[in-house]
Amino acid sequence: MEYKVLAQDILSHVGGKENIVSLVHCATRLRFKLKESAKADADALKANPGVIMVVESGGQFQVVIGNHVHDVWQAVRYEAGITDDSESVAVKGEKTSLLGQVIDVVSGIFAPFIGVMAATGLLKGLLALAVVCGWLNPEQATYKIWFAASDALFFFFPLFLGYTAGKKFGGNPFISMVIGGALTHPLMIEAFEAAQAPGASAEYFLGIPVTFINYSSSVIPIILAAWVSCWIERRSNALLPSAMKNFFTPAICLAIVVPLTFLVIGPVATWLSHMLANGYQVVYEVAPWLAGAALGGLWQVCVIFGLHWGLVPLMINNMTVLGHDSMLPIILPAVLAQVGAVLGIFLATRDVRQKVLAGSAFSAGLFGITEPAIYGLTLPLRRPFIFGCVAGALGGAITAFSNSYAFSFGLPNIFFPAQMIPPGGIDASVWGGLIGTAVAFILACALTFFAGLPRKTIEPMAVVKAGENDVLSPMTGSVLALDQVPDSTFASGLLGKGVAIIPSEGKVIAPFSGEVASIFQTKHAIGLLSDSGIELLIHVGIDTVKLDGAPFTAHVKEGDKIQAGDLLLTFDRQMILDAGYDLATPIIISNSDDYPGLEIVAASAVSAGQPLLTVQH
Repeated sequence: MEYKVLAQDILSHVGGKENIVSLVHCATRLRFKLKESAKADADALKANPGVIMVVESGGQFQVVIGNHVHDVWQAVRYEAGITDDSESVAVKGEKTSLLGQVIDVVSGIFAPFIGVMAATGLLKGLLALAVVCGWLNPEQATYKIWFAASDALFFFFPLFLGYTAGKKFGGNPFISMVIGGALTHPLMIEAFEAAQAPGASAEYFLGIPVTFINYSSSVIPIILAAWVSCWIERRSNALLPSAMKNFFTPAICLAIVVPLTFLVIGPVATWLSHMLANGYQVVYEVAPWLAGAALGGLWQVCVIFGLHWGLVPLMINNMTVLGHDSMLPIILPAVLAQVGAVLGIFLATRDVRQKVLAGSAFSAGLFGITEPAIYGLTLPLRRPFIFGCVAGALGGAITAFSNSYAFSFGLPNIFFPAQMIPPGGIDASVWGGLIGTAVAFILACALTFFAGLPRKTIEPMAVVKAGENDVLSPMTGSVLALDQVPDSTFASGLLGKGVAIIPSEGKVIAPFSGEVASIFQTKHAIGLLSDSGIELLIHVGIDTVKLDGAPFTAHVKEGDKIQAGDLLLTFDRQMILDAGYDLATPIIISNSDDYPGLEIVAASAVSAGQPLLTVQH
C-alpha cells in the first residue's frame, strides 16, 4: 500500500484502467500499451515526484520509476484490477511503425524476466572469478549446484520464452511453454547427439526427414513457433464448439506446431540465428574500434527512447551461436560514463538538491540503473550527458579494440567485469575492457566537473504579488486534494481546511508577507501568520516527525518577519522517500473557521510563488 497514491496518480493520467491494453515493467520503467495515447497526460505525470520521466516510444507509454518499479507495477495492477487474464495484446485499427512493433514485441517477451536473467549472468560471472582465483573447483558439488542455478534459465530458455511469447502473442502461454519444453526435452537432445555420431542413420517423421538440432539456449525458434501456435489457437477456438476447445485446441496446436518446429521452423530459425550472429561478427571484425565508438556513444540515446530493447535478442543470440557477445562489454563504459558525469556534478555543484540527487543517482548507476542519472541530472543539464556519451564512445572504442567479450548475459554494472572472464582465465581482453571503462568514467567525471555545469547567476524565483486574501504556493509540485492525504487527521479537515502538495523540489518559501509564528523542533513543520491574519500550517510529509529533523534545514526562526518568496525550509526529498515516508505536504489554514469560503486556485501542478489558495471574508 506504500505506493497507493502514486499508483492512483499514474492510473488517472494514463487515461484510467479502461485505456490500458497491457502493462509490463523492465528494470526501471512501467511500459503501458494504451488504447488511445491522446488520453494520457505525460506532463502531469512528469510533475509527480515519484516519476522520473515519461517516454513515448516503440508504441509504448513508458513511465520511468526507478529501482522500485516492481512495487509500483504491483500497486498499479492492484488499483486497476489488472490480472494476467485481463491483459490483451491488440487494439483494433491501431497503426504502429515496424520499428515500434519490433520494440513492443521484444520488450513484451524479454522484460518480464530480464532481472532474473541478469542475476543468473552475474552468478555465472562470480563463479568464473572464483575458479580463476582458486576458491572453487569445477569438480566440486558446491560449484556444480551454483552453476546449475546460474545456467538453468539459459539452458531452458525456450520454456521461459515460450511462456512470455505466448502471452505477448495473445495465446495460451502454457501451450507455447510446452512447445519450448519439447525443444529441450532430453529425448530430443539425445537424438541430436546421436545424429552427430559418424555414420548415424537418418531419422524421419511420417516419412519426412528430420534434422535434429540442439535448441537449448536458443531464442528465435521458440518465438517463431509461439507465434504460429497462437495463430492456430485462434483459428481453432473460432471453429470448435465451446465444450471442445479447452481440450482439443491445445492438442491441435501441439500436434501441429511441435513437428512443424522440428521440421521447418527450427532449422530455418537456426539458419537465421547463425546468419545474424556471423553477419554481426563480420561487421564487428572489419573495424571493432569504430563499432565500439558508435555503440558506446549512442547507447544511452537508445535507452532514452527505449530502442535498446531491439539489441537484446542479438546479444542473447550471439551468446547462443558464438558462445560470447561483444556488445555488452562495450555498453559497460557507456553506462559508467554517465555515472562518472553524475559524480562530476556531485563534486562541482553547490546546489543542495542537485547534490542529493547526484548522490542517489550515483549509487543506482553503479548497479547499472542510469535512468535517475540521465533524466534527473545529465540530460536536463545537457553538457554532462554529452560528455558522458563522448566518454562512452572513447571507452567503447578501447574495449572493442581489446576484443573484450561477455560470456553470460547481465546488466552492465560494477560487477559485470566478472562476466567478461573467458574460460581460460583473465587475459588482455579483460584488462582492455577495464581500461576502457575506467577511461570513460574518469573522462566523463573530469569534463563534467570542469565544464559541465553552467556558470551563471541563478535568477531569483518568480513570485506573484499576493493580495491580503491570497496564499501563494510555498513549494513546487503536484496539487493533491486534502481528503486524498494518507493521514486521517489532515484528510478529515480536523486541523482546518486547505490543500496538499507533493513536492518536486526540497524547498519551502513564504506564501505571503507576515511572520513565523512557530517552527517545530524537528523542523518538519512551520506555522505562519500573514499580515492580514491568515494562520497557515505547512507540514512537510506524513509522519516525518519520526525522522527527528535529519532531512530538514530551517532558514528562519520563530518571530522572524517574512516577505512572500523568502526561503523558509529546505529538505532532502530522497532521504524522506528512502526512509519510507510519504512526501504529501498538507498546507492548512488553521483558522479557516474565520472565513466563510476557501478556493483552491491552482491546477494539478503548481510552481512555488504562484497562486494556490484564496480565502473569502
